[in-house]
Amino acid sequence: MPTIFITGANGFIGRHLVRKLATSGHKVCGLGHGAWAETEAREAGMICWINGEIDSANLNQLKRFSGVPDYVIHLAGGSSVGVAFSNPGEDFFRTVLSSSELLNWIRDEAPKTQLLAISSAAIYGSGHEGLINEDILAKPFSPYGVHKWLMEELCRSYAENYGLRIAIARLFSVYGGGLKKQLFWDSCVRLASGLPSLSLGGTGFESRDWTDVEDVSRALELLMSYAESNVPVFNVGTGEGATVSEIANALVRAYFPLKNLPIHFSGQSRRGDPFSLIADSSRLCKLGFTCHTRWENGIVDYVAWFKQRHAILSL
Repeated sequence: MPTIFITGANGFIGRHLVRKLATSGHKVCGLGHGAWAETEAREAGMICWINGEIDSANLNQLKRFSGVPDYVIHLAGGSSVGVAFSNPGEDFFRTVLSSSELLNWIRDEAPKTQLLAISSAAIYGSGHEGLINEDILAKPFSPYGVHKWLMEELCRSYAENYGLRIAIARLFSVYGGGLKKQLFWDSCVRLASGLPSLSLGGTGFESRDWTDVEDVSRALELLMSYAESNVPVFNVGTGEGATVSEIANALVRAYFPLKNLPIHFSGQSRRGDPFSLIADSSRLCKLGFTCHTRWENGIVDYVAWFKQRHAILSL
């Protein structure tokens, strides 16, 4: 039974990944920020959770509990372009410095462990049309994207100089039950408020590769065993794009099936927000992977999750 450490396991993607890996029979330990009751963590499949920084002391504590991990999935780090713009120092600490701590610990304490480092499509920057493959030159233009790129460069350096086995997964626009930020969440919060229309930023024509978190979890489980010293890179996306306008209209239809609610866009795009980010996922597909959930169906599931949560909180 392989042992897996997940950094950032208490986050949106992390919680889904913990359940997926535990269901597959792995021993899962987690490290990151946020209180997680022991009973709740164990119900999710976590055998050990530490609420703390990614540093050698906490990693050694996990090691004493479960032994040297077979795999580490590094999800911890900044997760918002907006937050990175407002507090770039904090984002640098969470993404770059935490990765340096983890890589040093693996080098010293677990050199045979395979590491899957989670990066972002934000490293590609803007100006792209159509599908983006992994070999396109990285040109990040937000602090968030730059920090993810620096994390990748650290991984490549440690693999080259110390022989660590590493793979990099670049995630596109991940959504699903439990997501409490960004377009899906913000739209549903406004729809629940009873406003006569839905007002959003941007033009509505921005295009993204919307990937369900359960598909992402399946992909990460597959990719963790492909870590090598040459640091292969994989896009994790569906290979299909949809505009923000299409997503917003689908959210409104799912939330109010019998109501025609107007949608307005400000025309003002956020700083650091590329116009189009759609994955060329052929490298992942060659490993036998296919996404199961199309965004049209995923939106219906997300709205159902949101309504159920909203109903519970309203009691």
